[in-house]
Amino acid sequence: MSDWGADWTRAAFAPNSNPSFADLLNGAQPQALPPKDPTGKEPLTVPQGTTILALTFADGVVMAGDRRATEGYQIADRYIVKVFPADNFSAVAIAGAAGPAIDMVRLFQTELEHYEKVEGEVLSLEGKANKLAQMIKANFPMAMQGLIVVPLFAGFDRKRTAGRIFRYDAVGGRYEDSNYHATGSGGKDARSALRTSWFRGLSRDQAIRAAVEALTVASEEDVATGGPDLARGIFPVVATVTNSGYEEVTDDALRPVVADVIGKIAATGESPA
Repeated sequence: MSDWGADWTRAAFAPNSNPSFADLLNGAQPQALPPKDPTGKEPLTVPQGTTILALTFADGVVMAGDRRATEGYQIADRYIVKVFPADNFSAVAIAGAAGPAIDMVRLFQTELEHYEKVEGEVLSLEGKANKLAQMIKANFPMAMQGLIVVPLFAGFDRKRTAGRIFRYDAVGGRYEDSNYHATGSGGKDARSALRTSWFRGLSRDQAIRAAVEALTVASEEDVATGGPDLARGIFPVVATVTNSGYEEVTDDALRPVVADVIGKIAATGESPA
């Protein structure tokens, strides 16, 4: 381990140490943090992540995202991952500037792990949501350059024994949605689809299908959102968070769901209700 690594590690685990990993890193190696003010005054063009969503179901919450990233009018990536585990009982999805968003997710994951090691307990779901809001606020100078990061956070609240969803605005404002939410360029269309398919007490399978349908609808209305692609084997990333923890739905499990959704569109010519 390098000298600086040893220094901040000792500081981190010393009595009364700061539970914030970002604060410790800012003191020891600030250049390792994502830049707060990118060089140049002109807006930057970088790959943008598009549609992400979350919805509650009987046993927790489902989070999903399409796989496309765009750069202007070009498809920058067909396989980008936008849904990540934040820790064992929460998940974060990203929309907006892909590079800074992924950096933020990695730092957020480290923050939660660091807090647990220093404090000896897991941060509450509400505390995790607040921590992510602080990180979005810290990104404000980059947002002014067009590098806007708009995450969606969800998890299983073990005290309430229920799934909870938190959304944010570009300056770190935090809001809770009790049933479902979608954001990104196709977020409006995905929300419209979820509005018709969500009901209280959805089963896990019903919630996963509702997520796939919503992303499919968004892809039909928004050019920046990639729909499921059976020919290329491109499926959305779908994950569940329950009392058993974070679990990603495999492509093999999603394939029949996607095939059925696309098959019904082909047969009827109508998008999922």
